[in-house]
Formats: sequence, structure tokens, C-alpha cells
Amino acid sequence: MQEDKKQEQGHITKQNAVMIGLICLMVGFIIGVVYSSNKLKPTAVVPENNQTIDYSQKEKELKNALSQNLKDASAWVQLGHVYFETDQYAKAIDAYKKFLSIEPGNANVLTDLGVMYRYNRQHQDAIKSFDEAISADPKHEWARFHKGGVLMNDLNQKRLALTVWEELFSINPFFMSSKDQSLDQLITHYKEH
Repeated sequence: MQEDKKQEQGHITKQNAVMIGLICLMVGFIIGVVYSSNKLKPTAVVPENNQTIDYSQKEKELKNALSQNLKDASAWVQLGHVYFETDQYAKAIDAYKKFLSIEPGNANVLTDLGVMYRYNRQHQDAIKSFDEAISADPKHEWARFHKGGVLMNDLNQKRLALTVWEELFSINPFFMSSKDQSLDQLITHYKEH
């Protein structure tokens, strides 16, 4: 009887170990998803409380800094972000290009430049900029996502867009194209329509 209890306790311990292992896997998965979603925010994001940012004041401060030092890459990229956030596409393009002339090959800035080209209806320049970002960082997810968007929505190249998005899916199957839509849902949607 005593030995049966020990075996039963040992069996319960094994069950507990399996349950603990499964719980650890689930927690790890959830942490990975949260980490990925936070890591993959668009590159030109300004703090969420952007209502409190005085963009005209920020622009003046950055222009003043640049009047002192035209080689201030940080000021150029920040100025580009100000223009990005205030929908001044041509000015953002100019600021990002000046940054890239000082620090070439920055995949995040090349991606932001591509987005500004797209908004400025310079679709071929956008594709070129996204390709440069991907060349600088072959796993750059936002460059691939936006490239697919230009191909799909602006250049009507559905097959090529789906190929780009499928490559992105192979890099990160948990990529979210928006808060409510995963990349695989987006791909399925366009394949069906």
C-alpha cells in the first residue's frame, strides 16, 4: 500500500512536470509574441501622446541645430520624422536623403524614405528604397511589408506582392500587418480576391 502511494505520488509528480513544461512553453510563446509586436512598430513612430508634441517648435529647433552643423545626421533624421508625422512628404524625403548621405545604408531610414516616396506617389522610387533597405538588412520586416503594399495597391503587381509578403511570412510568421490582421490573413485575403 505504501509503495502504491509512492508510485502514485511519483506519477502525479510526472504529471505536474508535464503541466509545468506546457505552461512554460505557453508563457514563452506569449512573451515572444508580445516582444515581436513591440519590436515591429513602424520606424518613424513618435510617442503615442503625439497631441502634446509641438511639431512646428520641434522643426525650428532641428533647423537651428542644422544651421550650426549640416552634418548632424541625428537632426536630419528627426527632422524627417517631423515631416513624416505632419504629412510633408517632399520635405521628409529631402531630410531622409540628407541623413543617408551622411550615414548610408540605414535600413530603418531607407524604409521611412520609401514610405514617403509612396505617399508622394513616387512608386518606383519607393520600391528602390525598400530594396535598398532589404539589401542593407535582409530580414527587415517593415521594408518587405511596405514593398508588398506598393506592389499590390499602387503598381497592381499582385503576384510579386504576394511573393514579397510570403518571404516576409517565412522570416516572421507572427508579423501583424495591423492591430487586427495578421500577415497570413492578408495573404489569404488577396489570394482569394
